Amino acid sequence: MPTSQIPVITIDGPTASGKGTVAHKVADKLGYHLLDSGALYRLTALQALRRGTRLDDEHAIAKLAEHLNIHFTGEAVFLSQENVTDAIRVEEVGNTASKIAALPMVRQALFALQLSFRKTPGLVADGRDMGTVIFPHAQLKVFLTASVEARADRRYKQLIAKGISANMQDLLMDLKARDDRDMNRAVAPLAPAADAHVLDTSSMTAEEAVDQVLKWYAAVGK
Repeated sequence: MPTSQIPVITIDGPTASGKGTVAHKVADKLGYHLLDSGALYRLTALQALRRGTRLDDEHAIAKLAEHLNIHFTGEAVFLSQENVTDAIRVEEVGNTASKIAALPMVRQALFALQLSFRKTPGLVADGRDMGTVIFPHAQLKVFLTASVEARADRRYKQLIAKGISANMQDLLMDLKARDDRDMNRAVAPLAPAADAHVLDTSSMTAEEAVDQVLKWYAAVGK
């Protein structure tokens, strides 16, 4: 099958909107591959922090992005042979990822890597610009959103469940700052694709959101 004909579902949205959980579950149900594009930026951020790379050194960070040795196994993320699933989810790495995602050279460095995840039988890609930039001709585009309060509550519960201390007010401030950066950056700002289905998950369970996405997908082409 030509790569251009391999089906793609894109699931975009702001931080903690539930897109990662929904994307994993949709991919599992369909037997599709998964691209967690946010993890690529977090992995780049983790490398930059570990190596002490200055965050305003766009060229150096882009080089780090170009040479990522990564693979996904289920919900686990590996950098070389190290399981960094939890390491890339700490707030410092998330905030750093949001900052470097605004750098055009970094986005360009990760462009081809993201396209390479499109393999048979299909792909579910989650991120912020999957439907607008990376896979503009996807069969189904979904934009998940939720109130900042609902998203902060989810992130708080995630962190506490992992034994990581968290402060609700700090999380609210971080999310608002990250939203502002993501929506107002010059390159690929966070926004729904013109033909995306927008789904507010503020009062929905992950299972309800998954069911809705699968219903939309089943209706594609009918």
